[in-house]
Amino acid sequence: MTQPHQAEALQATAIAGIAGILIAGTVLAHLARRVRQPAVIGEITAGILLGPSLLGLLPGDLTQRLFPDEARPLLSMVAQLGLLLFMFTVGWELDWSTMRRGKRSVAGVTAGSILLPLLLGMAVAAVLYQNHSRVDGEEVPFFSFALYLGVSMSITAFPVLARILKDNGLSRTSVGALALTSAAFGDALAWCLLAGVVAIVTASGPSGFTDTLWMSAGYGAVMIVVVRPLLARAVARVSRRGTGVYLATLVTAGLLLSAYTTSKIGIHPIFGAFAFGLVMPRKPQALLEEKMLRPLQHAGELMLPVYFIVTGLSVDVAAMSVTAWGELALILSAAIIGKMLGAGLPAKSFGLSWRESTGVGVLMNTRGLTELIILGVGLSLGVLDDTLFTEMVLMALITTAMTGPLLPYLFPRTRMDLVPPRNPAAPATSVMRVPEPAGGQAQAPDLAG
Repeated sequence: MTQPHQAEALQATAIAGIAGILIAGTVLAHLARRVRQPAVIGEITAGILLGPSLLGLLPGDLTQRLFPDEARPLLSMVAQLGLLLFMFTVGWELDWSTMRRGKRSVAGVTAGSILLPLLLGMAVAAVLYQNHSRVDGEEVPFFSFALYLGVSMSITAFPVLARILKDNGLSRTSVGALALTSAAFGDALAWCLLAGVVAIVTASGPSGFTDTLWMSAGYGAVMIVVVRPLLARAVARVSRRGTGVYLATLVTAGLLLSAYTTSKIGIHPIFGAFAFGLVMPRKPQALLEEKMLRPLQHAGELMLPVYFIVTGLSVDVAAMSVTAWGELALILSAAIIGKMLGAGLPAKSFGLSWRESTGVGVLMNTRGLTELIILGVGLSLGVLDDTLFTEMVLMALITTAMTGPLLPYLFPRTRMDLVPPRNPAAPATSVMRVPEPAGGQAQAPDLAG
């Protein structure tokens, strides 16, 4: 077969693979919602099932036939684009003005939910390092390994948590608002920590790390001082003309260029997309949501399931040994205890009951998609080997899946306290502008005194 024909055949295989991904993701997401789980649980499970964990065990090597090694770079490109669109929307939907109004309880829960899992994760790394110190023949420095595992443990998946709260009618409760606001702070802090870890991993020695830090600082300054005002003027001009037909296209180009820039600096492209979302104007909100946010979200929703499948191709549950299952038990214990105590004890100290503070810990234990993104970065950087990656993905899946079934027992509907309603004349605020009905908006709780 000639080279052009090979390329066409490869593209056709990738197209068929994407079709299979979308079908499997939709079916499993629907089943997940039927059992009170967020759709992301079904989509991650679909990725694992289509990989070597199940489909690869069947006769005919079906995983390799559907997703051959030669086609995976094409799938990875689609997955990366969906991931960048998602990271942009996460950055744009963070409402810093509301987060600044958080009380001491939010600061306490945020700090505890990050610090204790981080320390426990680094302790677990010390135990696991001997078995996972080499990836593809290269030795991973212990500090990078421990720091990466610690940051991975400290994650709370803010978008998934917002969906769980909405589905369970907890968005307007004081406990739900506390967890949601703390998760928003924690997400922002975790991305900053991850950027530092990636800079350490990719830097070639101390001088390389220093160069990466300086370039990152310069990039941040340019985004704030130059790019942000330019974007504000461009959006204002579009608003005056009353048209935004090309707005989503131009924003997509901008976030891709930003992602390219952070990649060249030495930190992952996802940080460029996230930063572009942070500096993007929020007003006029109605225009931006209609002409920019919704088209990008719809495109991301189509492409992001491909990311789960590409990730699932590296997850091989069937190959896990007895030792690996023991390591998973250790990882799970540290992850759950870290969030339950790290978030629950500060919540208790600010006047919540044991039931409510336990609920905060359970909610903050949700990791979902955000964890999967961070693990994917670690795998691509050569910090995690395939076995440890599989263990960490299973940890993310289990800790996210356990949240939904526990909530009805912790928060019977008759015992829930709603956040007091605001003055109807006051403008609506939310920690994150989740594109759902207005009744699900959460406020920062006042639990300080």
